[in-house]
Amino acid sequence: MPLPFTHLISTKQLSRPDAEAILRVADDMEKIRKSGKGDLLHGKILAALFYEPSTRTRMSFETAMIRLGGDVLTAEGIQFSSLYKGETIEDTMQMVSQYADIIAMRHPAQGSADLAIKTSKVPFINAGDGPGQHPTQALLDLYTIQKECGKIDDLKIAMVGDLRYGRTVHSLSFLLGLFKNVKFTLVAPKELTMPEKVTSFFDEKGIKYDQVDDIREGMDCDVMYMTRVQQERFTDKSEYERLKLKYVLEAKLLKGKKVAVMHPLPRVGEIKEDVDALPNAAYFRQAGNGVPIRMALLAMLLKKA
Repeated sequence: MPLPFTHLISTKQLSRPDAEAILRVADDMEKIRKSGKGDLLHGKILAALFYEPSTRTRMSFETAMIRLGGDVLTAEGIQFSSLYKGETIEDTMQMVSQYADIIAMRHPAQGSADLAIKTSKVPFINAGDGPGQHPTQALLDLYTIQKECGKIDDLKIAMVGDLRYGRTVHSLSFLLGLFKNVKFTLVAPKELTMPEKVTSFFDEKGIKYDQVDDIREGMDCDVMYMTRVQQERFTDKSEYERLKLKYVLEAKLLKGKKVAVMHPLPRVGEIKEDVDALPNAAYFRQAGNGVPIRMALLAMLLKKA
């Protein structure tokens, strides 16, 4: 089925059939990825505009386009060129639309994606807008949960760490809200609790959730989604230092448990390296799942899937 929109800026755009269609196409893309390189997007160009540093998101978008036979136009140091000169996002989109067939943009300002789609003449994908949304990360997270647990309905999800500024947990929460009987345990210090925009969504949809500040209270779950405390979101460095290792997951805490451990990466100490050897350490597989999901989105938005 085709996606009922031209631009992807938020997981709140998606219905359950939309999400399931993307996961099905991602399964097909896995086959292309394993075979080497396809030609589905031959002659198409992705413009990758990253105003913020990015490793996994940027590389997986570029890998996805190349795996499908397309090309990538990268704006190196864009934050020091058009942005420095005072060009608006709207004007940038007008200009880039002349050069590329699809755009993926990461920007530090929440709401930047909303501005971008006002003038983009080609499909646009939000690759993260500050503390706002990160829909492609949420979709690869959903794909990972399905692969690790065999289902998405009827699961217990623990989200741990920086829930206030963590756009990945915001986007994933909205997406998981499309599925049946998903229960949440939100583990965070009072300074970093889940924002009202997410908890009010839970309340509106009748989704069960608990808010706690002890990681041990979140261990009875199917998926533990760890997050880092994001230094770039703090103006007070001492506050960051105080909170950055509030929660540390060690192998001994997971002894005898089948919980799938996820993390959007990079980690900065909140998951000990002794967890890496456990079969339920899913975070590197999770990072790999970004390629077929982004392959699926590029193909679907360009109406080639």
